[in-house]
Amino acid sequence: IDADVVVDGDRLLLYWATRDPAFRVQMLGVSAAPLDSDWGRASWMQRCDAPVLAPELPWEQECIEAPAVCKREGRLFMFYGGAYNCKPQQIGCAVSDDGVRWQRLSDDPWMAHGAPGTWNACESGHPYVFQDDDGRTHLFFQGSADMGRTWYLSRVEVAWNDEGPVLRG
Repeated sequence: IDADVVVDGDRLLLYWATRDPAFRVQMLGVSAAPLDSDWGRASWMQRCDAPVLAPELPWEQECIEAPAVCKREGRLFMFYGGAYNCKPQQIGCAVSDDGVRWQRLSDDPWMAHGAPGTWNACESGHPYVFQDDDGRTHLFFQGSADMGRTWYLSRVEVAWNDEGPVLRG
């Protein structure tokens, strides 16, 4: 589930979420296909024999999902949802030079859920990153204030510094 693709040189990387054999812990994997292929079943090769990112931090609980990957100055950055919906889910960020080995930018969420009583008090999660032709980067995500009975979609602009992405403003 939660497929996301990014062009990386002469290949297309496909990130996806899966679960452990007990269906308890959710984690991410990656497959690749030549960019000049037909992207049919025979073109894809799984690039990992273990998760590329699995929950390790307390705030991630038992779930990493919704990979949203972009390329910036030769490096790949992945925004991801940590923890299952409304547990609360929050957004993390990791960086990779090869698309397979990822390092978290912080032990804390890149974007936390909101304070009690706010529109995203139960969740800021399921990110999608969009790089516009004008060079700006936007992160779309969902929020909930009522344990998932109601969902709101939002967008924030992402700025970049030497360490990676930061919330603009």
